[in-house]
Amino acid sequence: MKFAKFLRPIFFRPIFYSALICVGLFLGCEQKSDSAKSSQQKTDLGKHDHDHGHEHEHPPGAHGGTIVPLGAESYHAEALLQEDGTLRLFMLGKDESRVQEIQVQTIKAFAKHEDSVEVRNIELTPEPQSGDSEGKTSQFVGKIPKELLGKSIRVTVPNIAISGERFRIAFELKAHEAHQPMGNAAQAGEEESLYLTPGGKYTAADIEANGKTIPSIKFKGIRSNHDDKPMPGDKICPISKTKANEQFVWIIDSKAYTFCCPPCIDEFVRSAKEQPDTLRAPESYIKE
Repeated sequence: MKFAKFLRPIFFRPIFYSALICVGLFLGCEQKSDSAKSSQQKTDLGKHDHDHGHEHEHPPGAHGGTIVPLGAESYHAEALLQEDGTLRLFMLGKDESRVQEIQVQTIKAFAKHEDSVEVRNIELTPEPQSGDSEGKTSQFVGKIPKELLGKSIRVTVPNIAISGERFRIAFELKAHEAHQPMGNAAQAGEEESLYLTPGGKYTAADIEANGKTIPSIKFKGIRSNHDDKPMPGDKICPISKTKANEQFVWIIDSKAYTFCCPPCIDEFVRSAKEQPDTLRAPESYIKE
């Protein structure tokens, strides 16, 4: 009996300690597992937030170009590539329907084919629009080398200064996004006075019928795709004579006119106010 009492602690002690070790290992594994899960959740969350930021896409600009955010969307720019290789960069505010003038500067940029490593240097020089302040500009113009045209182009601007801050932007110009210049667009500060004040055959009733607004707001996000081969019977734009787009309708002289893009509306309304006798009826703009 005494011998059995002597063996009992010796026999059960290893089992007790082994059990403690197993519990400790189990809890440690659980903590590591929870930690790993938490870490993975944070990683996934961060990845989700990051991806979500890059999924945000802007609709086309008022000229049909590509909208490019600057910084955390503090400003925007509209990049427009014309068929002759002219690249126009229109500066916009946080609200991309507003023109943003910035200090005059020469912008250095790099352009290359999307699938190439060969880079070409380009310069975008200031070309102030009507209404821009002295020493300020809301437009920059450059030329894409001919050998790059016809394919998708990647443009990088490493440095652009705005109000004491410096921004880096990059954007892609798709091969099919080259635009033929259409119409004489309203310049900075002109759009409100052009559309919201009557004159000539553009009346107060027309302003009311158009919703007391301006094209850059009414047609925001609608891309203008110019079709220069309208079929007989198609409506054509009064300015460009390309196929009219039923989305771009404006009331002038109590009649509905259909255009190919907002800049053509600008030119036509300006003509209706300044040269009212030249105004023709909408039905005269049909492809014969």
